[in-house]
Amino acid sequence: MGPSANNAVCPENMKVGVFKNNHAHSCGRYGLRIFHNMIPRKYPCKPETIDWAEDKKADPYWKNPAITATFDGLVSWKNRRNGAIAERVGDVRFTNFKVADNLLAGIEFSLTAHYGDDTTRIDGALIIGKTSNTDDALNGASPRGVITPRTENMLVKNVKFYNFNFNKAAALGSCSHCFHGAATDSGARTVTFEGLTFDEATVPRRIRYQTPFKAIYYDRDGSLTGLGPKSWATPYFAHHMQKGCTGSKNEAKFDGVICDSTNQVRRLAFHVPNPGHRFRGMGFKILKYDDSQKYKDLAATAE
Repeated sequence: MGPSANNAVCPENMKVGVFKNNHAHSCGRYGLRIFHNMIPRKYPCKPETIDWAEDKKADPYWKNPAITATFDGLVSWKNRRNGAIAERVGDVRFTNFKVADNLLAGIEFSLTAHYGDDTTRIDGALIIGKTSNTDDALNGASPRGVITPRTENMLVKNVKFYNFNFNKAAALGSCSHCFHGAATDSGARTVTFEGLTFDEATVPRRIRYQTPFKAIYYDRDGSLTGLGPKSWATPYFAHHMQKGCTGSKNEAKFDGVICDSTNQVRRLAFHVPNPGHRFRGMGFKILKYDDSQKYKDLAATAE
């Protein structure tokens, strides 16, 4: 746009410079906002490309690899929405943040580009729900420490949470900008966690899910669930209550079900069903079925 526009320059996809040790407070909405897109890559004006060839599995993004953009050392407090938020981003990393007294969330990621599980991330953060220097607006709010995206490929690691023991505040929440079932993602996106620390005295709710209540939280080291490495947290549904899983519909600490490593929680979705009108608006339900029973049924039919 404008007289100096140039199709050979694509600012949203270019390498980022230095962002280090900045402060933001008392902003009308966000202390830091990345909006709309930031997907730095080697060839900014060429599209994101994934090569699924067998010999390229180690680096399927080799045709146009991502460039890491690091935002380091932000201190952000008393903002009317978030300490920091990123909209659609690629290999963007928030490192060593300190956020406190923010009304909606300490840190929020909305959308991630597809550059693998260990690219887009929060790595190292101190997140405080409410300090002693609070105000009336926060006293009436129920913020989350981190709001996770409505896409895959997000890592949250080495984060410490304090002082979420008021109203319905919680350390973690899903999913970003999912405020209404008719205008949101279908959910069940996987977010990966490791190295989390919760102050037990002041963080009674580790998770509080949001519409559409279908998140999948994968815990690499057990620091979220307390059930050891490769464990899971997800909202309550009856079919989630498998062996190795505990929880209930009204469970407060995890707002649902936690499962040990003997389970795997996966997203299932059908695209362009035919005939589509027969499935429109229907919920997808899973029925437990024992394979051994199937063969008994077949044998009985054969007789």
